[in-house]
Amino acid sequence: TGDIKGFAFSQCSHCNNHSVWNTEKNSLIYPKNNTRNFDLTEIPKDFAEDYEEACLVISDSPKASAALSRRCLQALLRDQGFVAKSLAQEIQDAIDSNKLPSHISDSLDAIRNIGNFAAHPMKDTNSGEVVPVEPGEAEWNLDVLESLFDFFYIQPAKMQARKDALNAKLKSIGKPEMK
Repeated sequence: TGDIKGFAFSQCSHCNNHSVWNTEKNSLIYPKNNTRNFDLTEIPKDFAEDYEEACLVISDSPKASAALSRRCLQALLRDQGFVAKSLAQEIQDAIDSNKLPSHISDSLDAIRNIGNFAAHPMKDTNSGEVVPVEPGEAEWNLDVLESLFDFFYIQPAKMQARKDALNAKLKSIGKPEMK
């Protein structure tokens, strides 16, 4: 253990791993820790990687997290067949499809807008200052992605597993399977 002004260093007595803490912010700097607890088992690998990275950087840079969330959203929408010239149009097409529950479609455009704050230096018309990405906005992006993951990947996988189990039971008693 030890410290340098503003930082503390320690070694875990159980696993012998080292950690670095910012003592002014009382936050863990190393190793990076994902504070969100979302099961990514059913999520395609590329999306899961972008999502996890967005989670890992959120405390250091909400801006970077928002940009990664925006990237993940566009890839997810394209995977679902919403392909257009711009993310704004892909989002609009997803909303107009009426496939999404309203609680998701109502928040879908937030990822694009917040991601734009991250990717493009937009200035406040009153103060002239560049509009930052706030931590709560970056968290909202992750919440929306989790809702999309649940809707497009997790729930269909759960339903398929239940259907498969019921069909196996029906087959074992000589009944026709569900369609």
